[in-house]
Amino acid sequence: MNSPARGGRGRVTSAWRKRLEIVLFVTPALALFALFVVWPIVTAVQLSVYRWKGFGPLVDFVGLRNYVTVLADDVFVDSVVHNLIIVGGSIAIQLPLGLAIALLLNRKMWGQGLLRTIIFVPYVLAEVIAGVVWFQLLQPEYGVIDGLLGSVGLEAPEQGWLGDPDLALWTVLAVLTWKYLGLAVILFLAGLQGVPEELYEAAQLDGASWWQVQRKITVPLLGPTMRTWAFLSMIGSLQLFDMVWILTGGGPANSTTTMATYLINEGTRSQNFGIAGAASVILFVIALIMAVLYQQLILSRDTRSDVVTVKRTKTKKVTR
Repeated sequence: MNSPARGGRGRVTSAWRKRLEIVLFVTPALALFALFVVWPIVTAVQLSVYRWKGFGPLVDFVGLRNYVTVLADDVFVDSVVHNLIIVGGSIAIQLPLGLAIALLLNRKMWGQGLLRTIIFVPYVLAEVIAGVVWFQLLQPEYGVIDGLLGSVGLEAPEQGWLGDPDLALWTVLAVLTWKYLGLAVILFLAGLQGVPEELYEAAQLDGASWWQVQRKITVPLLGPTMRTWAFLSMIGSLQLFDMVWILTGGGPANSTTTMATYLINEGTRSQNFGIAGAASVILFVIALIMAVLYQQLILSRDTRSDVVTVKRTKTKKVTR
C-alpha cells in the first residue's frame, strides 16, 4: 500500500509539474507582450518628458511641458473631437444598418452566400488599396462619383468631397462605413445563429408578427454581440490612421486630423518626437479610460449574467 506521505509527495510533485507547464507556455507570450506592448509604452513615456529631435541622447528634460503643449494645441483638441465624432458616427450608422442587413441575410433567399461575400469583401481589403481606390473615385470633376452626380443633374462640391473642410470628415466617415460595415454584418449573423429556433416557433404560434419577433426576441438575444462589436468599433475609431492619412492626410485645414495623424505629423514631419510621445501617451490614456468605462458600464452586464447562469446551474445539480 502507498503510505500517506508518499501520496502527499505525489500530489506536490503533480502541482509543481502543472505550474512548470504553465510557466513554459505563458513565458513566450509574456515575452512578446513585453517586447511589443510594454516596451513601446515605456519608450513613449520616456520620450514625452524630453525635447528630442531624433538625434543624440535624451538630455533636454522638460518634464510635463510637452503634455501642456499638446493639450493647449487647438489642432490636437480638434483631433480628439474628430475621433469622438468618428466613434459616435460609426456606431450610430453601422449598428442599425448592419443589424438590418444581417436580419435580411439571415432569411432564406437566392444568392444568400454571394451577398454575404460581397458585403464582407470591403473589410478584408487592405486599408491602402481601399483608400487609394476611394481617393480616385472622389477626385473633383474627373472622379467617378462626380461623374455619376453630373449624369443625374446634381452638382458636386467645387472643392471636391475631400477638399471641402465642411464635408471632408463626413466623407471619410462614409468611406469608413463602407469599409467596416461587413464586420458588423458578419458578427451579427454569427450571433443570430445562436438564437434558438424554438423561440421563433413559439412566437409564431402566439401570433407575433415578424417585427415583434425581432424586437422582443432577436435584438435582446443579440445584445452581447452588438455590445462586443461596438467596443471593437470604438477602439478602432480612436486609433484611426490609415484611411485618413491616405484620403486627406489630415486636411484640408486640419478638418480630418485624428490623434494618430497628429502624432505622426509631429514625429515624422516636424521631428518633435517629445511632442509626439506626449500625444501618443494621451491617446493611450483616452483609449484606456474609454475601454475601462465601457467594460464596467456595458460589457460587465454580460459577465454578470454568465456568472448568474453558472451559479444557477450548479445549484440545480447540487439540489438533485
